[in-house]
Amino acid sequence: MQEPTPTFAVKGVSTQPDNITQNRPTQLSFLLRRMLKLRQHPAGLLALVFIVLYLFLAIFGEQIAPYPYTQQHYTDTLKPPSITYWFGTDQFGRDVLSRVIVGSRDVLLLAFTAISFSGLLGLFIGLLAGYYGGLLDELLMRLMDIIMSFPALLLALLILSVYGSNFFNLILTLGIVFAPFIARVVRSAVLDVRSLEYIDAARLRGEGDFYIMTQEILPNIIPVVIVEFSLNFSYTILAGASLGFLGLGVQPPSPDWGLQVNEGSLYALIAPWVVIFPSIAISILVLSINVFADILGRILVGEGES
Repeated sequence: MQEPTPTFAVKGVSTQPDNITQNRPTQLSFLLRRMLKLRQHPAGLLALVFIVLYLFLAIFGEQIAPYPYTQQHYTDTLKPPSITYWFGTDQFGRDVLSRVIVGSRDVLLLAFTAISFSGLLGLFIGLLAGYYGGLLDELLMRLMDIIMSFPALLLALLILSVYGSNFFNLILTLGIVFAPFIARVVRSAVLDVRSLEYIDAARLRGEGDFYIMTQEILPNIIPVVIVEFSLNFSYTILAGASLGFLGLGVQPPSPDWGLQVNEGSLYALIAPWVVIFPSIAISILVLSINVFADILGRILVGEGES
């Protein structure tokens, strides 16, 4: 039997209020059915497994780490990987494995908080610009273009060098840097649906702009928003690690992966494990999120089906 057509950007929901109300569970069930198609994509499943593993380490890392991540073993500095220290030790005798495990907490916390802020900001701007259009759209998009004209890392360095580096400033900085990318994608999705019949029907019923944007347009662009959030989540992780490597990210004694690479770079030639394992942790996490986001996007828009 052919799968029901969803009510996303290419289709509008019914023009009758009762039908609209009844259609939302159908739309949710459509998303759930699409998500189940992830079973047909081994690469996506493997990526999801790694993501869940990182989340587990972020939550329970301090309990399962073999040593406290700040504990220094002065007689075991720069020890290579062994049975005692699986990933070796750093220049202070700290267990690299423990620091990599616990470091996932700070990396994911910063990235999730920053992408949540940038996502909400970009979603708000994109909805306003796409729905109202005209002068407001022009002003908001030109502001987004100005922000996007700067390289993301350079803009983040500029802001943090002026206002200082702390967790709150990192969230604001990464949010400002990545919000324009989300805003432009959301605006494009809103432009695709704002002229459809069910939006006109909502206006004829006397619904206000806020209701139309949040109850009619937003539910129909959810797949676009989910995929864009996922992609920018990996970019935020990379940006946070880069700032940590440059000394403007999360500050010591945090076991942030970028900070670990920065602190161990002086010893990279004589103790390469100090920088290799945090770098591998960053690479696997970012690659997993990118693969999962790519397959998720194809599933939600109905591509990649056998």
